[in-house]
Amino acid sequence: MIDLRPVGYIIGLLITTLAAVMLIPMVVDLSQDDPHWFAFLESAIITGAAGGFLALACRSQERRALTLHQSFVLTSGIWLMVPLFGTLPLMLGAPGLGFTDAYFEAMSGVTTTGATVIVGLDDLPLGANLWRGLLQWLGGLGIVIVAMIFLPIMKVGGMQFFRSEGFDTLGKILPRAMDISSALIRVYLALTIACASAYALLGLSPFDAVMHTLTTVSTGGFSSYDASFTALPDASEVAASVFMILASLPFIRYVQLAQGQGGPIFRDVQVRAFIRWIAYAVAVLVAYRLIRHDLAFVDVVRETSFNVISVMTGTGFASGDVTTWGHMTLVVLVMLGLVGGCSSSTVCSIKVFRWLILLGAIRAQIRRLHSPHRVQPIRLDGRVVDEDVISSVMAFFTLFMVTFGVLIVALSLTGLSSQTAITAAWTSIANVGPAWGPEVSSTGAMDGFPAAAKWVMIVGMFLGRLELLSVFVLLMPRFWRG
Repeated sequence: MIDLRPVGYIIGLLITTLAAVMLIPMVVDLSQDDPHWFAFLESAIITGAAGGFLALACRSQERRALTLHQSFVLTSGIWLMVPLFGTLPLMLGAPGLGFTDAYFEAMSGVTTTGATVIVGLDDLPLGANLWRGLLQWLGGLGIVIVAMIFLPIMKVGGMQFFRSEGFDTLGKILPRAMDISSALIRVYLALTIACASAYALLGLSPFDAVMHTLTTVSTGGFSSYDASFTALPDASEVAASVFMILASLPFIRYVQLAQGQGGPIFRDVQVRAFIRWIAYAVAVLVAYRLIRHDLAFVDVVRETSFNVISVMTGTGFASGDVTTWGHMTLVVLVMLGLVGGCSSSTVCSIKVFRWLILLGAIRAQIRRLHSPHRVQPIRLDGRVVDEDVISSVMAFFTLFMVTFGVLIVALSLTGLSSQTAITAAWTSIANVGPAWGPEVSSTGAMDGFPAAAKWVMIVGMFLGRLELLSVFVLLMPRFWRG
């Protein structure tokens, strides 16, 4: 049997930390003389007590590194328990959501999806909007740490390819975790400060600058306005585009850059492919829009670039109504959302490195048909990709597409239209944010979805954020037998 005490101890500490974070929006509401500050205090007390009791109950004098099985349980446990307690301020205070809607909003925040069920964001107390932003900021940092520490060791979806990318944690998860986490936190904080400064310089109010910084560097996409970036100055879209791209690059490259190694980030095949594919998509859609409509070139380039980057990075900010751009635009955006960003970043979805391996495998198979006796190794970043990495990536692709299809069917059975079901399944499993269809409100909120549809999306967001395989392995009885 698996000893779950170390897992419970770590989750308890994280929940206690979450309680402390709740005091930040409480102070904001207090400064505004908003009575909803008491909801954050009450939530912090409940959350702190639950986390403290859990940590004390699971505390052990014997400190050992986490086993592989414990690592799997820990990753899923964190992304289930943190949203659970994250619902409290949304239920006890504004906007006074029911449990289903509150858990949807909190799961969307922690998984950095960005889908929302709240209409009237402009009228929410500052503390409530800030709490949504903080959930995304914490979720973005958390997934970077998980991607750097746990997923390579668990060999999830080919992530073992990055085990020697500067941090080899092989068999030493806890002792190395603090070193890795501190380096990643410094990078994350640097991006956060730089982004907030840029927004402030462009004229955003202090609250808007902080709120949108939290959801930009986490590539989360929550906004404090129903109109998202349409309510902000045009120049802010340029700054957001830059920082969404920066947050989508491998964080290990920033650590190396801080150590004086600038070459790796420019030579990284993932980075080059990611930037190149964004440029291709922007060029195609700009040309498509200019051919269809008589529009100002500069505005089209800015607006198109912002929305393309927002979708491909899984952020989900909006600027304008993309449904009016034509059917081809929606097809391209859905494809981009299934690509995602680079590994070991805040971005989710399939990710660029898996697409590069898939394309490399297809090319190798075609060459093998022409020259069956010739060895055709697949290379990525100048390194030969091992067969176990290729098999893991193929398994991930298969499971991703099958799960995507199951989510579409499940959402259709709840009564949603075909377009809504497809885009809702896409936005949840790829953690993108927006969905399009008749059931989606004019603000982009999904408040009108049936409760069953919201729970299907919650499952999709959870599976997509944790790369599917790390969750499905928990469903195997053999896993629990150790």
